[in-house]
Amino acid sequence: MIQGLIFDKDGTLFDFRRSWGGWALSLLDELADSPAHRAVLAEAIGFHPETVDFAPHSPVIAATAPEIAAVMLPHLPGMGLQRLTDRMNALAVDAPTVEAVPLRPLFTALRGRGLKIGLATNDTERPARAHLGNHAILDLFDFIAGYDSGYGGKPAPGQLQAFARQTGLDPARIAMVGDSRHDLEAGRAAGMVCVAVLTGVAGAAELAPHADVVLPDIGGLPDWLDAFVPA
Repeated sequence: MIQGLIFDKDGTLFDFRRSWGGWALSLLDELADSPAHRAVLAEAIGFHPETVDFAPHSPVIAATAPEIAAVMLPHLPGMGLQRLTDRMNALAVDAPTVEAVPLRPLFTALRGRGLKIGLATNDTERPARAHLGNHAILDLFDFIAGYDSGYGGKPAPGQLQAFARQTGLDPARIAMVGDSRHDLEAGRAAGMVCVAVLTGVAGAAELAPHADVVLPDIGGLPDWLDAFVPA
């Protein structure tokens, strides 16, 4: 039935708020030259420093690093897009990612079912590999793509199509697992089953119209796979 799973990273493997709130605070502290400037930059990226939380519209949730940088750039005179993007990516490598569920046992079990495993993130590939390595699951992935890996970023389906080609799997036998509409729209465009999880910022009401199933977190995947019946 399902022979492969391709995952988003932030908000899916890792709890979004707990992982990226610290990164956003560090970025603001580094870039802002006053409390008022810090507030303007925070508003630009949809971040609430006082609660260390993100607004549902925040570009940090699903956009690429250059897209996030672009919304900050008007408030950073003299800062070039590439320089800002590079600094954001450097901070991302050391972001203190927090597992949504215990990852090594789950992914070991998924591999034990004979499933091919992939990652498709709008982060860059280098931080993505670092984050997987930090949590001792890098070796369990057959495919890893960031927005800079040559396949584009989500919601376009290029990363997902590349995973299908590399593994030789029919896209209809692959499930895309993610926490945002970008993830699910990419899955639909690639012809895959779409699984939404609620460990990001988006709620079930927003994700359900775009998903075949909504799970609290990826820990529910084994039971869902056992019960899965294709449409």
